[in-house]
Amino acid sequence: MTNAKPQPMALGDDAARTLANATKSIPQMESITPRWLVHCLSWIPVEAGIYRLNRVVHPESVDIKCDNFDESPLPETFVDYEKEPREYRLKAVHTILDVHTRVSDLYSSPHDQIAQQLRLTIEAIKEHQEGELINSPDYGLIANTAKKQKLSTVGGPPTPDDLDNMIARAWKEPAFFLTHPEGIAAFGRECTRRGVPPPTVSMFGSQFVTWRGIPIIPSDKVKVEGGKTKFLLIRTGESRQGVVGLYQPGLAGEQGMGLSVKFMGIDRSAIASYLVSLYCSLAILTDDAIALLEDAEVDKFHDYAPSYRK
Repeated sequence: MTNAKPQPMALGDDAARTLANATKSIPQMESITPRWLVHCLSWIPVEAGIYRLNRVVHPESVDIKCDNFDESPLPETFVDYEKEPREYRLKAVHTILDVHTRVSDLYSSPHDQIAQQLRLTIEAIKEHQEGELINSPDYGLIANTAKKQKLSTVGGPPTPDDLDNMIARAWKEPAFFLTHPEGIAAFGRECTRRGVPPPTVSMFGSQFVTWRGIPIIPSDKVKVEGGKTKFLLIRTGESRQGVVGLYQPGLAGEQGMGLSVKFMGIDRSAIASYLVSLYCSLAILTDDAIALLEDAEVDKFHDYAPSYRK
């Protein structure tokens, strides 16, 4: 018979945790992106929700001649405008947030439930806004690119030649390229294969790949369909006759550019409702403010790079 030593008694982790306060993060939502496009655009406040884009017609008809030192009269000329200019009306994105008052009363420490619900709802609306700026059939960048400004790859991934051709179409002070992150990866692989890895530049505290000194901005709102995506080259600013964003200033309950939150009251079921609205649009001031490259393949296992299959 052996004498067993008594096991030492100590407070276990599970029991100890009942007296401890966990540090809690605010809710994390994977769908939130940097939304670089919104940051890179120039934005114009719009009165009464309407922006009229006036354009010159037949600029080549303006008659200009140099003085030839004789007595012949100089030509008389004028600049004509479109008689029915396009008007852009701000589009609204709405949603109603419902929060039970019991939840906000009892469970708002350490994080305010209403504040967090509104924050996440606003983030979702801003994500939708960026998608509309790119893909809206009414005012989006892709749908409103002029036919003469569209190019297609010869088949395969986006190449330096493709981006050079885009620069040739939109050469007047281009500000940035825009494409899906997979498009940037495909372009980077092609540059590396050719021995011309693209340099990077720091903007907004982040690193961006560039081509010819022009940053390539990523956005997951540029769609990838059938293994292919698009590249856009954009000039921005009203003074440069570029692309401009449009928003409504001075909204009641304004929480940001064109964004408002309005309390709608509490119903008989003790549900508090908040109307979250965002008003915006986009205008391409002249056709050559944008160039569009279509059908750029993003499949990393393309035939030209068998090593990627290993």
